Amino acid sequence: MYKRVLLKLSGEALAGSCGTGIDPETVDKVVCQIVELSKLGVEIAIVVGGGNFWRGRQGVAMDKVTADHMGMLATIMNALALQDAIEKKGVPTRVQTALPISAVAEPFILRKAIRHFECGRVVIFACGTGNPYFTTDSGAALRATEIKADVLLMAKNVDGVYDSDPKTNKNAKKLSELSYMEVLNKNIAVMDFTSVTMCMENKLPIIAFGLAEENSIVRAASGEKIGTLIH
Repeated sequence: MYKRVLLKLSGEALAGSCGTGIDPETVDKVVCQIVELSKLGVEIAIVVGGGNFWRGRQGVAMDKVTADHMGMLATIMNALALQDAIEKKGVPTRVQTALPISAVAEPFILRKAIRHFECGRVVIFACGTGNPYFTTDSGAALRATEIKADVLLMAKNVDGVYDSDPKTNKNAKKLSELSYMEVLNKNIAVMDFTSVTMCMENKLPIIAFGLAEENSIVRAASGEKIGTLIH
């Protein structure tokens, strides 16, 4: 069992089969696992994307900086939805944002986040790094490094990393382990290069696993061999 984890969730994951917006059933499945881990004493941080509401490519005719800031605002909606769902199950939760929006969330302050963990609270980090041109994967790698997480859990739409696209190649093989350099050299699409490099420089292991698998978040955080370990 890891002591402190950072869970990266895509916005699309929260949409479930709906494709957009927030699917209550999907959110409940995710939240039940987060609550279970918290009760087991695991310190949990979450970074959530905003793709269920807005993706930068939607603003293709828009200024890139503007489009990225809109994406950051979308992550706040997801963070607040997760906070509400987790607290309804009795676990105190705080949202911290890289952009100041003090009416609904705290600004990101590392010492305050650590204190929240010590008090048994779940902490949700929104707005990525707070800067355009960076993905929420980069935000996850950055926050995981800052809080000294034991592992970065990447909840994906597939159950790990494959040597080719399993959607188009029925003979694609799942890889149980990869090195950081293999991911970079082979251009494997787990997360962007900036994120992988940051994890490599700080010796932060990454577990990429399928969110749809039964109890997958708990299993990954418990140290069970699930998905693909990148280290």
